[in-house]
Amino acid sequence: MNISTFATKDEMGMAAAECGAALIRRALAECGAASIIVATGASQFEILAHLVTAEGIAWNRVTIFHLDEYIGLPIAHPASFRQYLWTRFARQLPLPPAAFHFIDGEADPACECARLGELIRRQPVDVAFIGIGENGHLAFNDPPADFETGEPYIVVSLDEACRRQQLGEGWFPSLEAVPERAISMSVRQILNSAAIVCTVPDARKAEAVRQAVKGPVTNRLPASILQTHPEVTLFLDHPAASLLA
Repeated sequence: MNISTFATKDEMGMAAAECGAALIRRALAECGAASIIVATGASQFEILAHLVTAEGIAWNRVTIFHLDEYIGLPIAHPASFRQYLWTRFARQLPLPPAAFHFIDGEADPACECARLGELIRRQPVDVAFIGIGENGHLAFNDPPADFETGEPYIVVSLDEACRRQQLGEGWFPSLEAVPERAISMSVRQILNSAAIVCTVPDARKAEAVRQAVKGPVTNRLPASILQTHPEVTLFLDHPAASLLA
């Protein structure tokens, strides 16, 4: 695992975007097309802002997959990840992507998992842009995460720590308003990506980062499984990296 730390969130996001853009350009040059996964949440603000301005990417040859979404949350809701990705990423791209496979949290969950699973099985993923939750989750795979399922997308229950994070970041007015279930890309599907660019800011995630990097690989801290992947780059601001010394 390669680790880089930065003084500010913007520097962190810029460096992560440059890394990811280089990986996308490499895939386009070698294969003529690329496939990526994009995440949401406060940790992704800066990287997405810089990624949409990256030069030399033929976005019309890039297929994009959505990492996770709440079940039952309308797209018009301020916390909708579909709205987040449309506003902060998809509509900012200089060219329409080859395809953008959003997760429809208002569809039948089992059918939506099957639909997306069929789509993502058709092509290898070149780059996954992800974060790490305060409880160490990857996507919405809260502890104890399922490390075994081969299904690309699964229905998950959100634990209280995860839901409190969403409340604390200002996405919902109360804990009761945070949905209890979501559709999430599975851990194994994330690990199937050729490269992973993981961006994690803020002191509130420092302990999760420490355990993910230095602790044992365990589904009680889902992000620890990143230790097993051959090409992971972890981008941190100084507060998030504060417990690694």
